Amino acid sequence: MSAEIIRFADFCAAPSESAECDLVTAVDVAIRDLREILQHWGTDGARERAQECESMLSRVFRNSVTSPSAS
Repeated sequence: MSAEIIRFADFCAAPSESAECDLVTAVDVAIRDLREILQHWGTDGARERAQECESMLSRVFRNSVTSPSAS
């Protein structure tokens, strides 16, 4: 019997402004993204993934700092 390994990233939806998560979750996701980026360093895919990661972290950070519950 063999198992099929399915990477979590294969099932991630494209980031959107409506997809909100808290700052801790965003950091957790970014750490996993960065591990994958390092494995594929120097490729177009890694560069794209890094840009998506930066965008997501910036958006979540901005929303957590400017939201009324962040006070």
